[in-house]
Amino acid sequence: MDALAADSLTAPFSAESFDSGAAAVLILGGGLIGLAIAHQLARRGQSVLVLSRRRSEAAGFVAAGMLAPHAEGLSGPLLDLGQRSLGSIPGWVAQIEADSGLSCGFRPCGIVVPFRSAAERDAYPTARFGLALDAADLRHEIGGIGAAWQAGLLFDQDGQIDNRRQLMRALETACVALGVGFQEGSEVLELLAPAGRLEAIRLRRTEGEVVTLPCRRAVLACGAWSARLLPGLPVQPIKGQMLSLQAPRQALKRVLFGPGTYLVPREDGLLVVGATSEPDAGFAAGLTPQGQSQLEQGLVSLLPEAAHWPPMERWWGFRPGTPDGLPLLGPAEIAGLWLATGHYRNGVLLAAISASLIANLIEPGASGDAALLAPFDARRFGRPAPGDQLGRATGLGSASATV
Repeated sequence: MDALAADSLTAPFSAESFDSGAAAVLILGGGLIGLAIAHQLARRGQSVLVLSRRRSEAAGFVAAGMLAPHAEGLSGPLLDLGQRSLGSIPGWVAQIEADSGLSCGFRPCGIVVPFRSAAERDAYPTARFGLALDAADLRHEIGGIGAAWQAGLLFDQDGQIDNRRQLMRALETACVALGVGFQEGSEVLELLAPAGRLEAIRLRRTEGEVVTLPCRRAVLACGAWSARLLPGLPVQPIKGQMLSLQAPRQALKRVLFGPGTYLVPREDGLLVVGATSEPDAGFAAGLTPQGQSQLEQGLVSLLPEAAHWPPMERWWGFRPGTPDGLPLLGPAEIAGLWLATGHYRNGVLLAAISASLIANLIEPGASGDAALLAPFDARRFGRPAPGDQLGRATGLGSASATV
């Protein structure tokens, strides 16, 4: 299945007509991060409009949904941010479920990381947060694991959420229930920011009409496409391919996070296998034999019996990457514009805290998060050269972004 087929996994929007001119905050991007911010702002009484060209391209529709700051071996500010977000997810999920009446598919099932030796296990960056497993313990946790794996770490605090089939739908429904407006099929063409302050946005609607929306506050959450609206923004697409199998129910009770391949078992037995990381692929569409072979080989190495389980889907998408692997969270060089992008492979994990942090920045007097946000300020890469961020943001270019 290609990325566009993700539409079949969620209910279509049924939002009522929304007066865009009345929106106090525009969210540029209808993926997981954009929806999470829209939901948080709406809960605080803000008027919000989400602009989205093609929701199915959003990474939130194609990611595996791991909540794994410890299992992934994160470090430094990203580990701190991930741990804070992980701790907030139960309450965040409860809010979404209360507002939508739908389950988000949250499962704090724990994650096992296998190793070929105890020495490798003990050297893992986050080993201090996990329970050390010897070979017998590992096989007790993961029945049928490949013979090469002789040790492991159990991170009982990590888990997963079914973002593709449940979370995205619940979040969309919650936003609609709170009065968030949506313009599906809207292609943002330009940010109009004379004198460095956001005043309006030009966009092309589905029928081809180009309109200008007055706007003094907006959030750029376009994922891998973010740099198309702000040239010079250090965000690039990192392609990922995935597949899924139908396993026997309860064949795998915990997520298994191996080197280069991970297995995420859903409650109904669906097993999500991910993921390639292709930084040189750009926006090249489609599956590749090499990528799918990599996934299949990794799967069999971790769990040989899975080779006999029936295949279900194959798909691909684009993660938003940055040079240092950290997201961009905070104000842009354009006054009135905030950045929430570059989450790479941690968008699902960081959605909850990203929404809270950005909402705090937008609400006057609400933010006390300066120290937490400092490592994720876009200015860590240096200020853009004069005109770099404003060239297309003032009508001097013709770039557009998939939002």
